[in-house]
Amino acid sequence: MQGSCLAGHFLIAMPAMEDPNFKGTVTYICEHSEQGALGVVVNRQTNLTMATLFDQIEVSSPDVAINARKVHFGGPVSVEHGFVLHRSHGNWNSSIVVSDEVSLTTSKDILEALAVGNGPTDWLLTLGYAGWSAGQLEEEIVANAWLTVEASADLLFDTPCEALCEVAMQKLGISKFALSNIAGHA
Repeated sequence: MQGSCLAGHFLIAMPAMEDPNFKGTVTYICEHSEQGALGVVVNRQTNLTMATLFDQIEVSSPDVAINARKVHFGGPVSVEHGFVLHRSHGNWNSSIVVSDEVSLTTSKDILEALAVGNGPTDWLLTLGYAGWSAGQLEEEIVANAWLTVEASADLLFDTPCEALCEVAMQKLGISKFALSNIAGHA
């Protein structure tokens, strides 16, 4: 793992994952360096709708389809903050370019644009994020807590969140039923 960057990859929680924040999750890694990692869980919707979120931040949206979309649980850190994972880069006030196709934006201007249909076409909003200190993610991978697989914008935005784990594992050529809680190291 040392020296490899996992930005733009999925972390798939292994069956032995006991942390309820991550059990059964797929997390999209947005930043990864020697200082640590940042990602957002992308397959766990909340009961909160975009309409409710827009009301809370005093943004008006006439778009019924956008208002009905569910907000995702992105992770246990800063759950009071929104993180918009989206396909196009755009000109937003606060964005991280993850890959050629995907960015993460945390500024209100993207929410205002989404509310009126002027934002990116492909997006999901999470509340909170997942963070790892220097070396922590690498240790968790070695301890068999996560599988890693390269992500694509198509897989991220075109796969229903309830199917994302299985589809991401199929990309590795395995089934979740073939996974074991026991790690082996040679």
